[in-house]
Amino acid sequence: MKDLFRRHPKQFSSPDDAEERSRAIPDDLWVKCPKCHELLYTKELERNLKVCAKCSHHFRLSARERIKLLLDEDSFVEDQHEVAPSDPLGFISMDQPYPSKLRDTQRKTGLKEAVLSGEGSIESQRLLIAVSDFSFMGASMGQAYGERITRVVEEAITRRLPVMVVSASGGARMHEGIFSLMQMAKTVAAFAKLAEAGLPFISLLTDPTFGGVTASYATIADVIIAEPGALIGFAGPRVIEQAIRQKLPPGAQTAEFLLEHGMVDLVLPRRELRTQISRLLRFYCPDPTANGRDYSAASALLAPSHSASQNGEHE
Repeated sequence: MKDLFRRHPKQFSSPDDAEERSRAIPDDLWVKCPKCHELLYTKELERNLKVCAKCSHHFRLSARERIKLLLDEDSFVEDQHEVAPSDPLGFISMDQPYPSKLRDTQRKTGLKEAVLSGEGSIESQRLLIAVSDFSFMGASMGQAYGERITRVVEEAITRRLPVMVVSASGGARMHEGIFSLMQMAKTVAAFAKLAEAGLPFISLLTDPTFGGVTASYATIADVIIAEPGALIGFAGPRVIEQAIRQKLPPGAQTAEFLLEHGMVDLVLPRRELRTQISRLLRFYCPDPTANGRDYSAASALLAPSHSASQNGEHE
């Protein structure tokens, strides 16, 4: 009985114990939504394709995550391993030389360049695809970036395959100067040849897509798709407001704003992308044994998105 009423000394944890417990809890277990500020369980967010379950904010995806989302399992075959960026101007910034910055970025991202390209399929529809990765120097377009896009188009013409490009970019890569800006004309010329060959080009714009990429190949596709809430334009909203000393309309440069003003054709939630892009590919690349094209598929795809935009029904 005496043991029941015996006072036990209080247990105080040492700083080492607290540090040990903090190490046992992963840093990336929860993530805060930048739009609604809700705390989201990381694994649940990934199961929801990195879309916030509360406000439908679409988090950014890496190039490999995007390929996994869009393409059939194990269908992607990467190419252009040999096309890597160089330092044509001997650029030296305030913090570190450009070659050193490239090596650090390549090590962190596991990519040689900001765009990943290859062949794959979407619901058994074969295509060539190029996907940019914003974590690689803001997916800025330099020499190697433009060369990879151009080679994708040339390969598509040779093999008679459609092309899809998924863009996310901060613009031209300043470290390569005029060599970077030349890629705008180079990629547009390549896609003009694709159009002459009668092959389709589908462009998917994700958050954010700005600068030389928006002003060149990304907005000349047969069908331009954007993800909900994606910021798209030539210059960012804050840059424009500082230049013109005026406030922009609410939601300016979002995917929905561009759809309303005729700059994009579709705004599709991430969960619908595979199915709807597959329908587009079947429309633009019909079975050669079939007699003519079935335009009803394209009509059914385009009409609901425009009406949904007007009614504010985007996911």
